[in-house]
Amino acid sequence: MRKMRNGVHYALAGGLTLLMSLAASVAAQHAPLGQAPDRSSQSGFTSAMHAAMAEMAKAMETIRMTGDPDKDFLAMMIPHHEGAVEMARLLLVHGRDPLVRKLAEEIIAGQQAEVAAMRSRLKILQAGSDPDPGGFPALSGTRGPGPGGSGP
Repeated sequence: MRKMRNGVHYALAGGLTLLMSLAASVAAQHAPLGQAPDRSSQSGFTSAMHAAMAEMAKAMETIRMTGDPDKDFLAMMIPHHEGAVEMARLLLVHGRDPLVRKLAEEIIAGQQAEVAAMRSRLKILQAGSDPDPGGFPALSGTRGPGPGGSGP
């Protein structure tokens, strides 16, 4: 079963890599009228994004699974979210669209908060039983106020 999961993981990672390559290619061909695409920036962005994804995949693959779904989920999601932070950072270095840059800033802030929450929760779970399982982190605590505009 593990082999199948890994096969699916590699297929998903390969698909994501292909989609990002295609997106970069399409973006390069569709520069605003009168402007030539900045090939050096796109090439740097593309290679940096591939390197960030490879590093994230490597970090996720080196996680030793314990058989505890809660611990394993957190252990795998931490490098996944750290990879998202790095990809968003690269967009801030290379991207120009103000709305996409704002989204990247929000991803960085949100994912960093979630990584901190996941690290804290993983540490609690690794230490043994949790005397307050409903305490930290609250579901809305890692993504800001709930739909009503107030905290948890």
